[in-house]
Amino acid sequence: MNSIPTDSWHEGDALIIKRVDAIALSIPLKKPVIMAGVRLDISYNLLVRVEAKNGLVGWGEASVAPTMTGDLLPGMVSAVNDHLAPLVLGQNALHRAVLAQRICHGLHHNTGAKCALEAGIADLVGRHLKVGLSDLYGGALRDSITAMYLLGNPRVEDDIAETQAKKKEGYRFFKLKVGIKNPLEEAQAAVQIRQAVGPEVLLCADANMGMDFRSARIFLENTRAADLLFLEQPLRDDDFDGMVALARLSPIGLNADESVSNVAAVIAMARAGSIQGANLKTIKMGGVGATVHAMSVCAALGLNINLACKVAETSVGAATIIHLGCVAPNVNWGVSITNHYLVDDIVKTPIVIDNGQMRCPRGMGHGVEVDEAKVERYRIRA
Repeated sequence: MNSIPTDSWHEGDALIIKRVDAIALSIPLKKPVIMAGVRLDISYNLLVRVEAKNGLVGWGEASVAPTMTGDLLPGMVSAVNDHLAPLVLGQNALHRAVLAQRICHGLHHNTGAKCALEAGIADLVGRHLKVGLSDLYGGALRDSITAMYLLGNPRVEDDIAETQAKKKEGYRFFKLKVGIKNPLEEAQAAVQIRQAVGPEVLLCADANMGMDFRSARIFLENTRAADLLFLEQPLRDDDFDGMVALARLSPIGLNADESVSNVAAVIAMARAGSIQGANLKTIKMGGVGATVHAMSVCAALGLNINLACKVAETSVGAATIIHLGCVAPNVNWGVSITNHYLVDDIVKTPIVIDNGQMRCPRGMGHGVEVDEAKVERYRIRA
């Protein structure tokens, strides 16, 4: 167990955690999102409320991701209530780095639950110190980020129509969900979308492990005219040899998502030459601090960075990932938030994308104010 420093803060300066609540949420999506092997109609999220003795409250969020982290909502709630909360209750939140270590080592796996609690503590500390998350983690390198929009319609005609509509709203970065249909058909669709949107738009594709080596090769060989920025996670998360072989013949960079659940995996894949970029999510890394560390490692390895919320987190998760995007050494491979896919949000002023750009929230902590009445509306009762 990590020891807590005793000489860094006077007792009156302490920010003592008195209560931790793990809250299960269920919020419908505006329309289904189709990924390889998965159809999402409702978002199931864990919200963690961290309250200090002085009355301040911090909030953290993590989305259920059974095909990525293995986390299911009942288990996430139990992980916080039964295992992680006791490690931080009564402790000084200002020692957040030590508490993050405790959370990390307090339970095997369960990275979503760890992420939500650690993010809630960071938000609490930011509000106490009256600074934003980006200031807590090194300072912002930028104050706005280009937003990436996900395309996952059953028909290419619908993808084209949606892309053109979003272009009028200012979007200039799109990710196609592939690995669902015949690879040649998906390749032809990618080329059609490129022809429809023009050369100035950034376009990439994400297979969510939905391809085997042969189908990934067919897709890559037939999408040269689509000028894709990268192909994300075409193969299973444990097919490291296949990713190396695919990278050798691929005309574009490969991006790892499900394969990189920690920094060690990022380093191993980069050294093997199988990836040119990594998709980093706080729910995979196990927290905000761990994600900041992973971003630094990516930069040192010369990797492009892609930051993303899981489909679909509320503005709590969105605000957190935008702060990380502003701190990141690079966000060359895009940043995607997902609160706009929900029918409703749980904050008083939701995060918005304006003319294809996301501005770093100006408030303290993650910068959004949770509406507890909304939380109760979407809360799942046991």
